[in-house]
Order: sequence, then C-alpha cells, then structure tokens
Amino acid sequence: MTNAKFTKTSGLEPGLWLKRIVWNEQGLVPVIAQEASSGDVLMMAWMNQVSLMQTLQKGEAVYWSRSRNKLWHKGEESGHTQTVREIRLDCDGDTLLLIVDQKDGIACHTGRHSCFFNEWDSVASNWVDTMKS
Repeated sequence: MTNAKFTKTSGLEPGLWLKRIVWNEQGLVPVIAQEASSGDVLMMAWMNQVSLMQTLQKGEAVYWSRSRNKLWHKGEESGHTQTVREIRLDCDGDTLLLIVDQKDGIACHTGRHSCFFNEWDSVASNWVDTMKS
C-alpha cells in the first residue's frame, strides 16, 4: 500500500479547482477506481460536482448512478466501500482517477474483485470470462 496523500476536506467550497474538470453535457465526468495495494483497475463510474464534493468530504467514494439517477455512496448497500487515498485528474481534465483501498477486495456488483473480468479472445472472436475455470 502507498502512503495516503489524501485527507478529508471539510468546508471546501466550489471554485476554480472545480472548473479545471471538463464535465460532459450531463454535468458528469468519468472516474476510474484503481486499487492502491495491487494497482488493479477495479471499476469505472461517473461523478457530478456534488458527488465529487461528498467524496472529498467523506474520504470515501461517492459516485453518480446514471441508472438510479441519484448519488451512490459506494458500498452503501454491500458494505464494499472505497476509502480514497489519492485523486488524480488526467492531462485533458476530462477523467478522474481514484486510488482506493477496496473493502473486502470486492468492487463489482457481481461480487468479483474487478468489473473488468471479460477479456477479448481473438481466436474465439468473443469475450471470455477470465474468472471462470
């Protein structure tokens, strides 16, 4: 595990720092969650300005659920929370990277470690579940 560079930020106000982020037409930005200990890419989700502010305040990942059309505190139902260690903004300002500690090692709603378990098999010309034996 890396040393935490992130500290919960209470009382933070929106400002120029928020305007550096390129938000899409729906006011969202894509977010990649990466596990701090392994470097594994865990999942991709979306944030709006409110969910980013809540993430900064709580120190745990809060996303915007497009399917439920509401804020989604990761792990609120499953208990598989993501404690944020770092937040990075990419060079274009249009994608965030959260480096997280994943509680219980489960990030995917399928109960798997990562949402990225389907791998393209060129020979079969199909997606293969890398978690199946």
